[in-house]
Amino acid sequence: MARREKKETLGKEGFMGIGKFLGGLGAMVEKLGELAEKGEELRKSGEIRDSEGKVRGIYGFNVKVGLGNDAFEVEPFGNVRADTETGKPIVTEIREPIVDVFDEDAHILVVAEMPGVDQEDVHLDLRDDVLAISAERGAMKYQKEVMLPTGFAEAKMSYTCRNGMLEVKFEKAT
Repeated sequence: MARREKKETLGKEGFMGIGKFLGGLGAMVEKLGELAEKGEELRKSGEIRDSEGKVRGIYGFNVKVGLGNDAFEVEPFGNVRADTETGKPIVTEIREPIVDVFDEDAHILVVAEMPGVDQEDVHLDLRDDVLAISAERGAMKYQKEVMLPTGFAEAKMSYTCRNGMLEVKFEKAT
């Protein structure tokens, strides 16, 4: 008899856990709707530190909504990834920078945040509509592939990097 009561209690806790999950999911959908109306983004991030307080991992995501269409985009960044075999989180040596792509009147602007990096540390590789960004300075290593809205010739590309902010411009055909 005691065993049966325990099962019923666990069943109620499980139900309450699902209720909390669905409530959280509902709140997230509501927030995405608010962001879509305003054409904004949501960004969350964090750090993993070792026992000495040194940062070992950085993780986060951007949720972009309402940017010219009804879809939303979730973009992860940092150096914490899920292992493809085990699904467990692992900290990699290479960080994925936060990247934004802006479609301006005269050009496409790609902005990447790579703290600790200067212009001489940056390497760009353009292959039609894919921009590969990599940078290394000391222990700081970054790498990211960015899909551009259209293909560009390398002659139409220029870039600067100051205080860890990389700006890459692609001139549009006139």
